[in-house]
Amino acid sequence: MMRLDKFLANSGIGTRKEVKKYLKKNLVSVNDEIVKKADMHINPEQDVITFEDIPISYEPVVYLMMNKPAGFISATEDDEHETVIDLVPEYMHLDLFPVGRLDKDTEGLILLTNDGKFSHKIMSPKQKVPKLYYVELEGTIRDDAVEIFKAGIDLSDFTSSPSELEIIENDYESIAHVTIYEGKFHQVKRMFHSIGCEVTYLKRLKIGNLELDEDLPVGEYRHLTDEDFHKLNVDL
Repeated sequence: MMRLDKFLANSGIGTRKEVKKYLKKNLVSVNDEIVKKADMHINPEQDVITFEDIPISYEPVVYLMMNKPAGFISATEDDEHETVIDLVPEYMHLDLFPVGRLDKDTEGLILLTNDGKFSHKIMSPKQKVPKLYYVELEGTIRDDAVEIFKAGIDLSDFTSSPSELEIIENDYESIAHVTIYEGKFHQVKRMFHSIGCEVTYLKRLKIGNLELDEDLPVGEYRHLTDEDFHKLNVDL
């Protein structure tokens, strides 16, 4: 059971104060009956609640896949930069947060949720969940790069776990795929810098067996499906 005003606030209708005003104006009904009491207890899974005659669907926990655009930081809030959470204003009331992070100028697959246990299962280093990136580089990839990545790279403050490098094109401007099993700050960029290449474009394509939806435009998102959870090997 849940208080009606809390349900309405958590559903994004407004603040508790605004919700009380809506109730006084006869804008809310429960099971086809106008309700004015904010402290009325309802069952979100059984009762039919409407606001201005529109049924309200309650989503206490949300799991989203986003095709992150460059220019947004992976944080819940920031005084100077727009965040990935700014791209989902309809879920602001649920306190979503990004699962892990992508650098500001990095694009691609990122997950958003308000489920801490789900986030931990995906991002904990102990889980060793692979993350696949598409990388465009300035500089020729050295001949022994695959072995260097596989052995782990000393980046002064930490040594990367063994990673998998696939060279797609190798010239002054090169293209590669890299799979890492952690996600430290600027890690992919630093790994390539250590072998004399500079990353000019970076996009995450995959987390575990979950691939970025090709039909998802940059900056857009969708809810995760049962198949997506299966690919992530996560049971809710």
